[in-house]
Amino acid sequence: MQIVYSSHRGSRDIEHIGSAHDDAELELLKAVARQRLAAGQGELSLGPGFGGHGAGGPLPITATRMGHLLDALGRAYDLLGLDRASGGDQMFRQLVLARIIEPASKLDSPRVLEEAGEEPASYATLKRRLPAYAKEAWRRKLAAACAAHAGLGPASLVLYDVSTLYFETDAGDGFRESGFSKERRLEPQITIGLLTDQAGFPLMIHAFEGNMAETKTMLPAIQAFMTAHRLPDVTVVADAGMISEANQKAIEAAGLSFILGMRIPDVPYGVAQWHREHPGERVPDGHIFTQPWPAGSTAKRRDQVIYYQYRHDRARRTLRGIDEQIAKAEHAVAGKAPVKRNRFIQQAARLVM
Repeated sequence: MQIVYSSHRGSRDIEHIGSAHDDAELELLKAVARQRLAAGQGELSLGPGFGGHGAGGPLPITATRMGHLLDALGRAYDLLGLDRASGGDQMFRQLVLARIIEPASKLDSPRVLEEAGEEPASYATLKRRLPAYAKEAWRRKLAAACAAHAGLGPASLVLYDVSTLYFETDAGDGFRESGFSKERRLEPQITIGLLTDQAGFPLMIHAFEGNMAETKTMLPAIQAFMTAHRLPDVTVVADAGMISEANQKAIEAAGLSFILGMRIPDVPYGVAQWHREHPGERVPDGHIFTQPWPAGSTAKRRDQVIYYQYRHDRARRTLRGIDEQIAKAEHAVAGKAPVKRNRFIQQAARLVM
């Protein structure tokens, strides 16, 4: 048994304690080594029998707190202006923090807060406050705080998309109704429309009937948002599934602008022209092609501009998918893989026969 002393300069000093021939002698040498190491370093006395373990025993843990997490979330809550918008409502503040820490149910929120080191209000208090949180006036105050933080202006760019929330019940009630579900569920649901700024910061949320078409939710949400914040114009950004032809006409009729994101099946003229002018060159990553699309004399729309952007990563994924499909087809033709037949075509063939 040896004690090795070393310093940051690399010098070492070795003190030999002794040699052990069995486990008992080894434990004795360890005790001697610990005494040598702790020489001149007395233990702090906290009183006789402190914590019920005697002097020098382990200290009991009486409480824990996720201090850094709670302080950071509370600071963000205040910076967004939610404390002023809610009138300093501590119950709402706790509910928001609990949902961020762990997206649990309302009944489970007190448990989340206790584990974080926060003293939660009772569940009965939470139930009494819920009707106030469900009012439209409450949501408007929160939306106003978010809009003030985002610094909206006449040329604001807003993003819109929807999702659905289903309920574990069999019967609808006029608001919770069965409709198109991305999760392929049959239960009654509601449609949630979320409006954000160009950085994805939430600005306003709306709830619609579960059987309302997603494309019909956008314009009412945009108009309500503009009215609430007195905005003369906004530019709506959405994917192809949200802006239908009817939506495009309605947006133009309202005097608004929109940016529609979609994939294109064919090579546009502007891209083909670039390849003709730059034979053998690779399109730079992120390059944007601009193509004006003026409205003709019979067109029922405004002049538009189409922007095409090329991304190396997207092209790589697309080409890889094409190569995989070709490989599957070649294996099927060569008899190395079974061919999946469409069961509806098979059924139709049997009916014809």
